[in-house]
Amino acid sequence: MDYSIASIAVILLLPALILLLILTSWDTGFPGIFTQQRIGLYAKPFIIYKFRTLNAVTHQKSSIGHWMRKTKLDELPQLFNILKGDMSLVGPRPDIPGYYDKLQGEYRNILLLKPGLTSEAGIKYRNEEKLLCTQENPLQYNDEVLFPDKMKMNLDYYNNLSFKKDTIILLKTLSI
Repeated sequence: MDYSIASIAVILLLPALILLLILTSWDTGFPGIFTQQRIGLYAKPFIIYKFRTLNAVTHQKSSIGHWMRKTKLDELPQLFNILKGDMSLVGPRPDIPGYYDKLQGEYRNILLLKPGLTSEAGIKYRNEEKLLCTQENPLQYNDEVLFPDKMKMNLDYYNNLSFKKDTIILLKTLSI
């Protein structure tokens, strides 16, 4: 199902994807694609794709980049991660090394799931960047509050996997 939906989405969104690539390349520097190592299925690292939102020279969020992050359009290239088999439509959002690969106990079950383009935790913390900006110590807040809550939500997702739950998460994501 992931492959079919991602294939159809890429075909339908191809003009928009090309336009966004041109805009981000013009606004942030060529190429307009950002890649980063993330932790995936079985704690195996993979390269995630996003539209670049930071200027390559100043390292500041560009005006188009700000809009793309706010609307989550910067995440669209992850459809290609789904087509490659690195990700799923629904599943725990992939994180940088140092978090998922360090999970212990029952939380390691989360690594039995492909990372997803969307998740309950991703929906709840849709404005995570803004939330972290309001904290005195953003890294500590992430490590002590956000990350543990996301892991509880991801473990609940793992323990209650169902097509119905995935459909509800996808519909919630599209309605935001």
